[in-house]
Amino acid sequence: MYDTVTMKLSRHEVQGVSFLEETSQYLDEITSTYERGGVFGVVGRVGGLTVSLDEGAARVTRGSLCKWHLGDNVHELDRAETGRAIERLSDTLHLPIERAAVTRLDVGHNLFMQHPPEVYFNHLGVLRYASRLEEPSGVYYKQGSGRLAFYDKAREARAAGGYVPEVCRTENILRYERRFTKWLSHYLQEPRVTAADLSEERFYSKVSGMWLQSYRDIHKVKLITINPEAMRSKKEFDKAARLALVEKVGGEAAMLEQIQEMQRRGDITKKQAYDMRKTVKAACVSGMGLTVQSDAVTELDRKIAEAAAR
Repeated sequence: MYDTVTMKLSRHEVQGVSFLEETSQYLDEITSTYERGGVFGVVGRVGGLTVSLDEGAARVTRGSLCKWHLGDNVHELDRAETGRAIERLSDTLHLPIERAAVTRLDVGHNLFMQHPPEVYFNHLGVLRYASRLEEPSGVYYKQGSGRLAFYDKAREARAAGGYVPEVCRTENILRYERRFTKWLSHYLQEPRVTAADLSEERFYSKVSGMWLQSYRDIHKVKLITINPEAMRSKKEFDKAARLALVEKVGGEAAMLEQIQEMQRRGDITKKQAYDMRKTVKAACVSGMGLTVQSDAVTELDRKIAEAAAR
């Protein structure tokens, strides 16, 4: 479930160890040095992880813990493997990494889907208090705590080059992540999050539940299609077309919000706004039966619920 994990092990957590003099010798290579505010440090690598060292702290600042431990991040880092990964990193750096404070945490699952991932992107509508961003590679939601990310995992693996697992050549893999990039303790309502917590059952279940709830909070666009058995007249077609437009912008709530915003800006009058709201509500009530929805939303709901239960 975990992918990118950034951590900071402060000097007060380790007695009698010089990060610069001792820990630096366990890096695979030193790639650069730096000086900030009179503090001298080095940056190096341990496999695919970037590690920064100075006299005040040792930091894992970049890289996928999953890929470092398992060889790729198509296979998943579950609770047990996370514990082994932290233990292995501790042995590699000769440091008690389990005591390190976690500063960023990416939580996600790879979902093996019936259709290519882009089919499901179109079903992800608005999320309250978040900005929805569409990119060629996927759909992203920017929140105060970080991001939600939905993207084509197989495509990402192929684009990165190097070793590409066989499943990335044959399967439709949709990756959904919740990325906690700042104020981790605040959003997780924990006094402090350490590397040891990642493999603890209570914490693992809590984060998995938040991952699931974040998905459920997204309005699902059902991408309705015409039901030929119910379509008998121009009037019925008009109702179905209005309903399709409502779903396209993110559902009834999102459409009514847009109308309210247009009225506030003065783009439409109070009477026009009233008529539009009436039309939207009528379409949502009377349009049922005129359309049939894609099974993609149902499949995605089921796959995400199954992943959260693992």
